[in-house]
Amino acid sequence: MFSVSMFNPQLLKGVRHLHFVGVGGSGMYPLVQILASKGYEISGSDVLEGSLTQAERAMGVTVKIGHHPANIDGADMVVYSAAIHPDNCELIAAGQRGIPCVERSILLGYVSRLYPNCVGVAGTHGKTTTTGMITTLLELAGKDPSCVIGGKLPLIGGYGKAGTGDSIVVEACEFSETFLHLTPTLGIILNIDNDHLDYFGTMGKLKLAFQKYALMCKTVCFNMDDQNCIDVVNTIDRPVRSFSTKYEEAYYFADNIREYKPGYYEFDVKELGDPFTHIQLGVPGYHNIYNALAMCCAVRAFHLDPEDAARAAQSFTGTGRRFENRGTTPSGAVVIDDYAHHPTEMEATLKTARDLGYDRVIAVHQPFTYSRTKSLMDDFVRVLSMADEVVLEPILGSREINDGSVSSQDLADRLEHCHLVGSHQEAAQYVREHYGKGDLILCMSCGDLYKAALAMVEE
Repeated sequence: MFSVSMFNPQLLKGVRHLHFVGVGGSGMYPLVQILASKGYEISGSDVLEGSLTQAERAMGVTVKIGHHPANIDGADMVVYSAAIHPDNCELIAAGQRGIPCVERSILLGYVSRLYPNCVGVAGTHGKTTTTGMITTLLELAGKDPSCVIGGKLPLIGGYGKAGTGDSIVVEACEFSETFLHLTPTLGIILNIDNDHLDYFGTMGKLKLAFQKYALMCKTVCFNMDDQNCIDVVNTIDRPVRSFSTKYEEAYYFADNIREYKPGYYEFDVKELGDPFTHIQLGVPGYHNIYNALAMCCAVRAFHLDPEDAARAAQSFTGTGRRFENRGTTPSGAVVIDDYAHHPTEMEATLKTARDLGYDRVIAVHQPFTYSRTKSLMDDFVRVLSMADEVVLEPILGSREINDGSVSSQDLADRLEHCHLVGSHQEAAQYVREHYGKGDLILCMSCGDLYKAALAMVEE
Protein backbone atom coordinates (compact mmCIF):
# COMPACT_ATOMS: atom_id res chain seq x y z
CA MET A 1 0.00 0.00 0.00
CA PHE A 2 1.38 3.42 -0.99
CA SER A 3 0.75 5.73 1.97
CA VAL A 4 1.26 9.50 2.03
CA SER A 5 3.14 11.71 4.48
CA MET A 6 1.53 13.55 7.34
CA PHE A 7 2.05 17.25 6.55
CA ASN A 8 2.10 17.26 2.78
CA PRO A 9 0.70 20.71 1.88
CA GLN A 10 -0.18 19.41 -1.58
CA LEU A 11 -1.86 16.24 -0.37
CA LEU A 12 -4.83 16.57 -2.72
CA LYS A 13 -3.00 18.13 -5.66
CA GLY A 14 -4.26 16.48 -8.81
CA VAL A 15 -6.90 14.53 -6.86
CA ARG A 16 -10.43 14.71 -8.20
CA HIS A 17 -12.01 11.48 -6.95
CA LEU A 18 -11.61 10.21 -3.35
CA HIS A 19 -12.78 6.76 -2.30
CA PHE A 20 -13.52 6.15 1.40
CA VAL A 21 -13.16 2.61 2.79
CA GLY A 22 -15.53 2.51 5.76
CA VAL A 23 -17.53 5.47 4.48
CA GLY A 24 -20.37 4.84 6.93
CA GLY A 25 -18.26 5.62 9.98
CA SER A 26 -19.11 8.66 12.09
CA GLY A 27 -15.54 9.94 11.73
CA MET A 28 -15.65 9.68 7.94
CA TYR A 29 -18.99 11.42 7.47
CA PRO A 30 -17.87 15.01 8.25
CA LEU A 31 -14.86 14.64 5.94
CA VAL A 32 -17.15 13.40 3.16
CA GLN A 33 -19.41 16.41 3.72
CA ILE A 34 -16.57 18.94 3.71
CA LEU A 35 -14.74 17.54 0.68
CA ALA A 36 -17.96 17.08 -1.30
CA SER A 37 -18.80 20.74 -0.60
CA LYS A 38 -15.42 21.70 -2.05
CA GLY A 39 -16.20 19.95 -5.33
CA TYR A 40 -14.46 16.58 -4.99
CA GLU A 41 -16.08 13.45 -6.38
CA ILE A 42 -16.65 11.04 -3.50
CA SER A 43 -17.32 7.31 -3.45
CA GLY A 44 -17.14 4.82 -0.63
CA SER A 45 -17.83 1.36 0.68
CA ASP A 46 -18.87 -0.20 3.97
CA VAL A 47 -19.99 -3.55 5.30
CA LEU A 48 -23.42 -2.39 6.49
CA GLU A 49 -26.09 0.02 5.39
CA GLY A 50 -26.88 2.74 7.94
CA SER A 51 -28.24 6.21 8.45
CA LEU A 52 -24.91 7.80 7.46
CA THR A 53 -24.56 5.85 4.22
CA GLN A 54 -28.11 6.85 3.37
CA ALA A 55 -27.33 10.50 4.11
CA GLU A 56 -24.22 10.28 1.95
CA ARG A 57 -26.19 8.85 -0.96
CA ALA A 58 -28.59 11.79 -0.62
CA MET A 59 -25.55 14.07 -1.07
CA GLY A 60 -24.68 12.34 -4.34
CA VAL A 61 -21.98 10.04 -2.97
CA THR A 62 -21.68 6.61 -4.61
CA VAL A 63 -21.83 4.08 -1.75
CA LYS A 64 -21.28 0.33 -2.17
CA ILE A 65 -22.20 -2.16 0.52
CA GLY A 66 -19.45 -4.77 0.76
CA HIS A 67 -15.78 -4.41 -0.10
CA HIS A 68 -14.56 -5.27 -3.61
CA PRO A 69 -11.53 -4.18 -5.67
CA ALA A 70 -13.82 -2.77 -8.35
CA ASN A 71 -15.18 -0.24 -5.85
CA ILE A 72 -12.02 1.89 -6.19
CA ASP A 73 -12.28 2.17 -9.98
CA GLY A 74 -11.60 5.74 -11.05
CA ALA A 75 -10.30 6.85 -7.63
CA ASP A 76 -7.26 9.12 -7.43
CA MET A 77 -6.86 8.54 -3.69
CA VAL A 78 -8.18 6.01 -1.17
CA VAL A 79 -9.03 7.06 2.39
CA TYR A 80 -9.27 4.51 5.19
CA SER A 81 -9.87 4.60 8.94
CA ALA A 82 -7.78 2.96 11.65
CA ALA A 83 -10.48 0.30 11.94
CA ILE A 84 -9.76 -0.98 8.41
CA HIS A 85 -7.36 -3.94 8.38
CA PRO A 86 -4.35 -3.75 6.03
CA ASP A 87 -5.51 -6.91 4.22
CA ASN A 88 -8.71 -5.18 3.06
CA CYS A 89 -9.14 -6.04 -0.62
CA GLU A 90 -9.68 -2.41 -1.64
CA LEU A 91 -6.46 -1.27 0.05
CA ILE A 92 -4.58 -4.14 -1.59
CA ALA A 93 -6.04 -3.20 -4.98
CA ALA A 94 -5.05 0.43 -4.46
CA GLY A 95 -1.49 -0.65 -3.71
CA GLN A 96 -1.34 -2.80 -6.81
CA ARG A 97 -2.58 0.09 -8.96
CA GLY A 98 -0.30 2.68 -7.36
CA ILE A 99 -3.20 4.70 -5.96
CA PRO A 100 -2.09 6.71 -2.89
CA CYS A 101 -3.79 5.71 0.38
CA VAL A 102 -4.24 8.08 3.32
CA GLU A 103 -5.41 7.32 6.85
CA ARG A 104 -8.43 9.33 7.99
CA SER A 105 -6.64 11.31 10.72
CA ILE A 106 -3.99 12.52 8.25
CA LEU A 107 -6.66 13.71 5.85
CA LEU A 108 -8.50 15.38 8.75
CA GLY A 109 -5.33 17.30 9.58
CA TYR A 110 -4.99 18.42 5.96
CA VAL A 111 -8.67 19.46 5.78
CA SER A 112 -8.41 21.41 9.02
CA ARG A 113 -5.59 23.47 7.51
CA LEU A 114 -7.91 24.60 4.72
CA TYR A 115 -9.53 26.90 7.32
CA PRO A 116 -7.85 30.05 8.72
CA ASN A 117 -9.25 29.26 12.19
CA CYS A 118 -9.12 25.77 13.68
CA VAL A 119 -10.16 24.86 17.21
CA GLY A 120 -8.78 21.52 18.41
CA VAL A 121 -10.43 20.07 21.52
CA ALA A 122 -8.19 17.56 23.30
CA GLY A 123 -8.35 15.83 26.67
CA THR A 124 -8.99 12.39 28.12
CA HIS A 125 -12.57 13.29 29.07
CA GLY A 126 -15.14 15.78 27.75
CA LYS A 127 -13.90 16.22 24.17
CA THR A 128 -17.20 15.51 22.44
CA THR A 129 -19.26 17.69 24.77
CA THR A 130 -16.86 20.63 24.52
CA THR A 131 -16.56 20.32 20.74
CA GLY A 132 -20.36 20.38 20.62
CA MET A 133 -20.51 23.43 22.89
CA ILE A 134 -18.01 25.41 20.82
CA THR A 135 -19.80 24.41 17.61
CA THR A 136 -23.05 25.63 19.20
CA LEU A 137 -21.34 28.89 20.17
CA LEU A 138 -20.19 29.58 16.60
CA GLU A 139 -23.36 28.27 14.97
CA LEU A 140 -25.71 30.46 17.04
CA ALA A 141 -23.41 33.46 16.51
CA GLY A 142 -23.87 33.10 12.74
CA LYS A 143 -20.30 31.97 11.97
CA ASP A 144 -21.48 28.80 10.12
CA PRO A 145 -18.48 26.69 11.14
CA SER A 146 -17.40 23.34 9.81
CA CYS A 147 -16.97 20.73 12.51
CA VAL A 148 -15.96 17.15 13.25
CA ILE A 149 -17.56 15.79 16.46
CA GLY A 150 -17.41 12.38 18.12
CA GLY A 151 -21.12 12.40 18.90
CA LYS A 152 -24.28 13.50 17.14
CA LEU A 153 -25.12 17.16 17.78
CA PRO A 154 -28.90 17.76 17.46
CA LEU A 155 -28.38 21.40 16.45
CA ILE A 156 -26.71 20.34 13.19
CA GLY A 157 -28.34 16.92 12.92
CA GLY A 158 -25.11 14.94 12.70
CA TYR A 159 -21.51 14.27 13.66
CA GLY A 160 -20.25 17.26 11.74
CA LYS A 161 -21.01 19.62 8.91
CA ALA A 162 -19.46 21.57 6.08
CA GLY A 163 -19.99 25.23 6.90
CA THR A 164 -19.37 28.26 4.74
CA GLY A 165 -17.41 30.13 7.40
CA ASP A 166 -13.66 30.37 7.88
CA SER A 167 -13.50 28.17 10.99
CA ILE A 168 -13.51 24.47 11.85
CA VAL A 169 -13.95 22.82 15.25
CA VAL A 170 -12.31 19.40 15.57
CA GLU A 171 -12.38 16.78 18.31
CA ALA A 172 -8.70 15.99 18.81
CA CYS A 173 -8.24 12.40 19.98
CA GLU A 174 -5.07 11.34 21.77
CA PHE A 175 -5.36 7.61 21.01
CA SER A 176 -2.54 6.51 18.69
CA GLU A 177 -1.46 10.17 18.79
CA THR A 178 -3.87 11.02 15.99
CA PHE A 179 -4.23 14.58 17.33
CA LEU A 180 -0.63 15.23 16.25
CA HIS A 181 -1.88 15.52 12.67
CA LEU A 182 -3.66 18.77 13.64
CA THR A 183 -2.23 22.29 13.80
CA PRO A 184 -4.95 24.25 15.67
CA THR A 185 -4.92 28.00 15.93
CA LEU A 186 -6.67 27.46 19.29
CA GLY A 187 -5.89 24.22 21.10
CA ILE A 188 -7.81 23.17 24.20
CA ILE A 189 -6.60 20.62 26.78
CA LEU A 190 -9.44 19.66 29.12
CA ASN A 191 -7.60 17.12 31.28
CA ILE A 192 -5.01 14.33 31.09
CA ASP A 193 -5.87 11.05 32.80
CA ASN A 194 -4.51 7.49 32.88
CA ASP A 195 -6.23 6.23 29.75
CA HIS A 196 -4.93 4.44 26.64
CA LEU A 197 -1.91 3.19 28.57
CA ASP A 198 -2.14 0.00 26.51
CA TYR A 199 -0.82 2.23 23.71
CA PHE A 200 1.33 4.78 25.58
CA GLY A 201 2.69 2.47 28.28
CA THR A 202 3.28 5.16 30.90
CA MET A 203 1.75 8.45 32.02
CA GLY A 204 5.03 10.12 31.08
CA LYS A 205 4.64 9.08 27.45
CA LEU A 206 0.98 10.13 27.47
CA LYS A 207 1.91 13.60 28.77
CA LEU A 208 4.68 13.79 26.18
CA ALA A 209 2.06 13.28 23.46
CA PHE A 210 -0.01 16.14 24.90
CA GLN A 211 3.12 18.28 25.02
CA LYS A 212 3.68 17.62 21.32
CA TYR A 213 0.02 18.48 20.64
CA ALA A 214 0.32 21.73 22.58
CA LEU A 215 3.37 22.68 20.53
CA MET A 216 1.30 22.19 17.36
CA CYS A 217 -1.09 24.94 18.53
CA LYS A 218 -0.71 28.69 18.21
CA THR A 219 -2.54 29.31 21.51
CA VAL A 220 -3.29 26.74 24.23
CA CYS A 221 -6.22 26.83 26.66
CA PHE A 222 -5.88 24.46 29.61
CA ASN A 223 -7.55 23.27 32.80
CA MET A 224 -5.66 24.85 35.69
CA ASP A 225 -7.27 22.41 38.15
CA ASP A 226 -5.59 19.43 36.46
CA GLN A 227 -1.98 18.88 37.57
CA ASN A 228 -1.12 16.86 34.47
CA CYS A 229 -2.25 19.77 32.28
CA ILE A 230 -0.07 22.12 34.31
CA ASP A 231 2.91 19.77 33.92
CA VAL A 232 2.47 19.88 30.14
CA VAL A 233 1.87 23.61 29.80
CA ASN A 234 4.91 24.43 31.94
CA THR A 235 7.13 22.85 29.27
CA ILE A 236 5.90 24.76 26.20
CA ASP A 237 6.59 28.19 24.73
CA ARG A 238 3.11 29.05 23.48
CA PRO A 239 0.61 31.72 24.56
CA VAL A 240 -1.72 30.10 27.12
CA ARG A 241 -5.14 30.74 28.64
CA SER A 242 -6.21 28.93 31.81
CA PHE A 243 -9.64 28.09 33.21
CA SER A 244 -10.54 26.96 36.72
CA THR A 245 -13.21 26.46 39.36
CA LYS A 246 -10.64 26.74 42.19
CA TYR A 247 -8.10 29.45 41.38
CA GLU A 248 -9.26 33.02 40.96
CA GLU A 249 -6.04 33.92 39.16
CA ALA A 250 -7.09 31.75 36.19
CA TYR A 251 -7.80 33.58 32.95
CA TYR A 252 -11.41 32.31 33.15
CA PHE A 253 -12.73 31.53 36.63
CA ALA A 254 -16.10 30.05 37.58
CA ASP A 255 -17.41 31.95 40.62
CA ASN A 256 -20.58 31.58 42.71
CA ILE A 257 -21.26 28.04 41.47
CA ARG A 258 -24.70 26.77 42.49
CA GLU A 259 -27.44 24.39 41.39
CA TYR A 260 -30.46 26.08 39.83
CA LYS A 261 -32.27 22.75 39.74
CA PRO A 262 -31.16 19.26 40.80
CA GLY A 263 -27.99 18.33 38.89
CA TYR A 264 -27.90 21.53 36.79
CA TYR A 265 -25.44 24.34 37.55
CA GLU A 266 -25.10 28.06 36.98
CA PHE A 267 -22.17 30.32 37.78
CA ASP A 268 -20.52 33.65 37.07
CA VAL A 269 -17.51 33.70 34.78
CA LYS A 270 -14.70 36.13 35.47
CA GLU A 271 -12.12 37.04 32.86
CA LEU A 272 -8.83 38.09 34.50
CA GLY A 273 -10.84 38.98 37.59
CA ASP A 274 -13.45 41.10 35.78
CA PRO A 275 -17.08 40.08 35.17
CA PHE A 276 -17.41 38.22 31.86
CA THR A 277 -20.85 36.58 31.76
CA HIS A 278 -23.30 34.41 33.68
CA ILE A 279 -23.58 30.79 32.57
CA GLN A 280 -26.60 28.55 33.12
CA LEU A 281 -25.89 25.07 31.80
CA GLY A 282 -28.43 23.22 29.68
CA VAL A 283 -26.81 19.87 30.54
CA PRO A 284 -26.49 18.31 34.01
CA GLY A 285 -23.27 17.58 35.85
CA TYR A 286 -20.61 19.56 37.69
CA HIS A 287 -17.97 18.38 35.20
CA ASN A 288 -19.71 20.37 32.47
CA ILE A 289 -18.63 23.58 34.20
CA TYR A 290 -15.12 22.90 32.91
CA ASN A 291 -16.40 22.22 29.41
CA ALA A 292 -18.29 25.53 29.42
CA LEU A 293 -15.21 27.41 30.66
CA ALA A 294 -13.24 25.90 27.77
CA MET A 295 -15.94 27.19 25.42
CA CYS A 296 -15.50 30.67 26.91
CA CYS A 297 -11.86 30.54 25.78
CA ALA A 298 -13.08 30.63 22.17
CA VAL A 299 -15.12 33.82 22.55
CA ARG A 300 -12.33 36.37 22.12
CA ALA A 301 -10.58 34.27 19.47
CA PHE A 302 -13.63 34.62 17.22
CA HIS A 303 -14.43 38.22 18.15
CA LEU A 304 -17.71 37.23 19.80
CA ASP A 305 -19.51 38.70 22.79
CA PRO A 306 -19.63 37.04 26.24
CA GLU A 307 -23.39 36.87 25.86
CA ASP A 308 -22.85 34.47 22.95
CA ALA A 309 -21.25 32.03 25.40
CA ALA A 310 -24.16 32.37 27.81
CA ARG A 311 -26.66 31.68 25.05
CA ALA A 312 -24.72 28.68 23.75
CA ALA A 313 -24.36 27.13 27.23
CA GLN A 314 -28.10 27.39 27.85
CA SER A 315 -29.02 26.15 24.37
CA PHE A 316 -26.63 23.19 24.36
CA THR A 317 -28.50 20.10 25.60
CA GLY A 318 -25.84 17.51 24.87
CA THR A 319 -24.61 15.23 22.11
CA GLY A 320 -25.49 11.65 21.32
CA ARG A 321 -24.57 9.08 24.00
CA ARG A 322 -23.51 11.77 26.48
CA PHE A 323 -26.10 11.39 29.27
CA GLU A 324 -28.69 10.86 26.53
CA ASN A 325 -32.22 10.08 27.67
CA ARG A 326 -33.39 7.04 25.69
CA GLY A 327 -36.89 6.96 27.24
CA THR A 328 -38.57 4.82 29.87
CA THR A 329 -39.08 1.10 30.32
CA PRO A 330 -42.65 -0.26 30.23
CA SER A 331 -42.58 -0.22 34.03
CA GLY A 332 -41.46 3.43 34.19
CA ALA A 333 -37.70 3.35 34.82
CA VAL A 334 -35.80 6.14 33.04
CA VAL A 335 -32.96 4.92 30.80
CA ILE A 336 -29.85 7.09 30.26
CA ASP A 337 -27.18 6.14 27.71
CA ASP A 338 -23.66 7.46 28.32
CA TYR A 339 -20.27 6.95 26.65
CA ALA A 340 -18.41 6.83 29.99
CA HIS A 341 -15.96 3.92 30.12
CA HIS A 342 -13.04 5.18 32.20
CA PRO A 343 -13.48 5.34 36.02
CA THR A 344 -13.06 9.12 36.08
CA GLU A 345 -15.82 9.55 33.49
CA MET A 346 -18.05 7.00 35.18
CA GLU A 347 -17.63 8.72 38.54
CA ALA A 348 -18.69 12.08 37.08
CA THR A 349 -21.66 10.47 35.33
CA LEU A 350 -22.77 8.62 38.46
CA LYS A 351 -22.47 11.78 40.57
CA THR A 352 -24.66 13.58 38.05
CA ALA A 353 -27.21 10.75 38.14
CA ARG A 354 -27.34 10.74 41.95
CA ASP A 355 -27.92 14.50 42.01
CA LEU A 356 -31.09 14.18 39.94
CA GLY A 357 -33.16 12.86 42.85
CA TYR A 358 -34.19 9.38 41.72
CA ASP A 359 -34.98 6.71 44.31
CA ARG A 360 -32.31 4.36 42.97
CA VAL A 361 -29.50 4.57 40.41
CA ILE A 362 -28.74 1.30 38.61
CA ALA A 363 -25.46 1.16 36.69
CA VAL A 364 -25.42 -1.07 33.61
CA HIS A 365 -21.82 -1.39 32.46
CA GLN A 366 -19.99 -3.04 29.58
CA PRO A 367 -16.25 -2.93 30.44
CA PHE A 368 -14.02 -1.94 27.52
CA THR A 369 -10.72 -3.77 26.88
CA TYR A 370 -9.09 -6.35 29.12
CA SER A 371 -6.01 -4.23 29.84
CA ARG A 372 -8.02 -1.26 31.14
CA THR A 373 -10.31 -3.46 33.23
CA LYS A 374 -7.33 -5.25 34.79
CA SER A 375 -5.11 -2.23 35.44
CA LEU A 376 -7.93 -0.03 36.82
CA MET A 377 -9.87 -2.79 38.63
CA ASP A 378 -9.75 -1.06 42.03
CA ASP A 379 -11.04 2.18 40.51
CA PHE A 380 -13.88 0.39 38.71
CA VAL A 381 -14.90 -1.28 41.98
CA ARG A 382 -14.85 2.03 43.84
CA VAL A 383 -16.83 3.91 41.21
CA LEU A 384 -19.45 1.24 40.47
CA SER A 385 -20.05 0.96 44.22
CA MET A 386 -21.60 4.43 43.98
CA ALA A 387 -24.63 2.85 42.27
CA ASP A 388 -27.41 1.20 44.27
CA GLU A 389 -27.17 -1.87 42.04
CA VAL A 390 -25.00 -2.94 39.09
CA VAL A 391 -25.82 -4.98 36.00
CA LEU A 392 -22.55 -6.09 34.44
CA GLU A 393 -21.92 -7.38 30.92
CA PRO A 394 -18.86 -9.29 29.58
CA ILE A 395 -15.74 -7.28 28.74
CA LEU A 396 -15.67 -5.92 25.19
CA GLY A 397 -12.16 -6.81 24.07
CA SER A 398 -12.16 -4.64 20.93
CA ARG A 399 -8.61 -4.61 19.57
CA GLU A 400 -7.28 -6.91 22.35
CA ILE A 401 -7.02 -10.69 22.64
CA ASN A 402 -8.46 -12.31 25.76
CA ASP A 403 -5.60 -13.99 27.61
CA GLY A 404 -7.92 -15.21 30.37
CA SER A 405 -6.29 -13.08 33.09
CA VAL A 406 -9.35 -10.91 33.76
CA SER A 407 -13.11 -11.14 33.31
CA SER A 408 -16.28 -9.36 34.34
CA GLN A 409 -16.72 -12.07 36.95
CA ASP A 410 -13.62 -10.73 38.74
CA LEU A 411 -15.24 -7.31 38.92
CA ALA A 412 -18.66 -8.70 39.90
CA ASP A 413 -17.13 -10.68 42.78
CA ARG A 414 -15.98 -7.44 44.41
CA LEU A 415 -19.30 -5.61 44.07
CA GLU A 416 -22.35 -5.88 46.29
CA HIS A 417 -25.75 -6.05 44.59
CA CYS A 418 -24.24 -6.94 41.22
CA HIS A 419 -25.99 -9.09 38.62
CA LEU A 420 -23.79 -10.57 35.88
CA VAL A 421 -25.39 -11.09 32.46
CA GLY A 422 -24.10 -12.59 29.24
CA SER A 423 -25.48 -10.29 26.55
CA HIS A 424 -27.30 -7.06 25.72
CA GLN A 425 -30.54 -9.03 25.49
CA GLU A 426 -30.09 -10.43 28.99
CA ALA A 427 -29.22 -6.99 30.37
CA ALA A 428 -32.32 -5.44 28.83
CA GLN A 429 -34.56 -8.27 30.04
CA TYR A 430 -33.19 -8.08 33.59
CA VAL A 431 -33.72 -4.31 33.74
CA ARG A 432 -37.28 -4.56 32.41
CA GLU A 433 -38.14 -7.25 34.95
CA HIS A 434 -36.57 -5.75 38.07
CA TYR A 435 -36.75 -1.95 37.89
CA GLY A 436 -39.53 0.57 37.51
CA LYS A 437 -40.82 4.03 38.40
CA GLY A 438 -38.38 6.03 40.50
CA ASP A 439 -35.35 4.16 39.14
CA LEU A 440 -32.69 5.64 36.87
CA ILE A 441 -30.96 3.12 34.62
CA LEU A 442 -27.52 4.42 33.68
CA CYS A 443 -25.94 2.51 30.76
CA MET A 444 -22.21 3.26 30.57
CA SER A 445 -19.94 2.03 27.77
CA CYS A 446 -18.02 3.21 24.71
CA GLY A 447 -19.02 0.00 22.96
CA ASP A 448 -22.45 -1.00 21.68
CA LEU A 449 -24.29 -1.06 25.02
CA TYR A 450 -26.67 1.49 23.51
CA LYS A 451 -28.37 -1.49 21.88
CA ALA A 452 -29.33 -2.78 25.32
CA ALA A 453 -30.55 0.70 26.29
CA LEU A 454 -32.79 0.83 23.24
CA ALA A 455 -34.12 -2.66 23.99
CA MET A 456 -34.97 -1.61 27.53
CA VAL A 457 -37.40 1.07 26.31
CA GLU A 458 -39.02 -0.88 23.48
CA GLU A 459 -42.73 -1.48 23.87
